[in-house]
Amino acid sequence: MSADTQTKLNSMGFAKAPKDTRVLVAMSGGVDSSVVAAMLAEEGYDVVGVTLQLYDHGAALAKKGACCAGRDIHDARRVADEMGFPHYVLDYENKFKESVIDEFADAYLAGATPVPCIRCNERVKFRDLLETAKDLDADCMATGHYIQRFQGPQKAELHKAADGDRDQSYFLFSTKQDQLEYLRFPLGHLPSKAETRALARKFGLPVADKPDSQDICFVPNGSYAAVIEKLRPGAADPGDIVHIDGEVLGQHKGVIHYTIGQRRGLGIGGREPLYVIKLDPETKQVIVGPKEALGTTHIAIREINWLGDKPFDSREEWHIEVRVRSTRTPKPAIIRPLGPDTATVELLTAEEGVAPGQACVFYQADGTRIFGGGWIWRGY
Repeated sequence: MSADTQTKLNSMGFAKAPKDTRVLVAMSGGVDSSVVAAMLAEEGYDVVGVTLQLYDHGAALAKKGACCAGRDIHDARRVADEMGFPHYVLDYENKFKESVIDEFADAYLAGATPVPCIRCNERVKFRDLLETAKDLDADCMATGHYIQRFQGPQKAELHKAADGDRDQSYFLFSTKQDQLEYLRFPLGHLPSKAETRALARKFGLPVADKPDSQDICFVPNGSYAAVIEKLRPGAADPGDIVHIDGEVLGQHKGVIHYTIGQRRGLGIGGREPLYVIKLDPETKQVIVGPKEALGTTHIAIREINWLGDKPFDSREEWHIEVRVRSTRTPKPAIIRPLGPDTATVELLTAEEGVAPGQACVFYQADGTRIFGGGWIWRGY
């Protein structure tokens, strides 16, 4: 592409005027996606706002601190009205239950620690909603995620957000390459969330001071176990709390109440500090041990989504960095492909609390690019 053509590209990367470029903006009702929609509307784009109704509003209306609730749909509509672009609410309750909630419940029953926000991005927002955007003849779809998309020499690339504290790359690793070509993330370059709120005030948005969502949207008050028991009656069967040396230390009220690495709330005082090392739903055992037993150096992963330039299994090993939990920093690792979407990961420094059901996300060593990642199914 010549330099002359490059200069004619609009901010969304298209060689035409903003008014001739339709952008579907996924609006949660929060400040981030509202700012994206307002920013693009002010630039003159043909903006279409869409909010997804993901679960029952009867419970949602009384719930604070989560996305996609009734209040949030109302807020998204207000922003669209004030900025003068159309806004639609799509009923995705069935899609959300089938693609996210059911798997969340089943994963917990299997002793895993799932990350439903990743599945929601992957299956509901970046698959189903993205197809809706194409049906509406949108040139691209924009979201309020804090991550960056750059046009590389070969294809679109995913990079960490400029603000490391807001970076959401862990939750977006499963974005497919064809989805990435279509997606845009206008906030990824901002240095801080304060900048986003300043833009919201500049546009006069009613959500400028709205608190960030904290909980998983369908989990009231952060009580995972209550949701799972409602979805899967009888899920909270009691069982034994067992030390890794085989000694039964007490009883628990259901494996679903525990996660690997947990220390508090075990109810087995009187010994050295103990942590949950493993969950065994078949025997209904919660296995505990000292902190040093939490260390893991090898991980088995599957369902790998690879965003590198060469095929994943074109090499015997990849020397990159990985993040095994959303709150951890990327650490050096060696990835050894077993096929196009399975691998073993050797961590050069042991990580504590590696849990099946969490993601293992791949990062460029000493860089910002995200190479995808996979789902942890076993640590050893």
